[in-house]
Amino acid sequence: MSKMKTKSSVKKRFRLTATGKVKAGAGNKRHMLTAKTNKMKRQNRGMSVMDKQDGDTVKQWLPYGLSR
Repeated sequence: MSKMKTKSSVKKRFRLTATGKVKAGAGNKRHMLTAKTNKMKRQNRGMSVMDKQDGDTVKQWLPYGLSR
């Protein structure tokens, strides 16, 4: 039987924690930054853990997990 394919965009955008939770980067930080407050830009740095329901959806796109 052939292997299942992993979505390439998911490999680039998400990471898994040691306990299996999904981490994702915040949005709203790519363009038009002059219109956004300093607080918003500061809080959007780094990655945050996704909700369980959203994380389960992302894991379906990663049949073999992430090999990083």
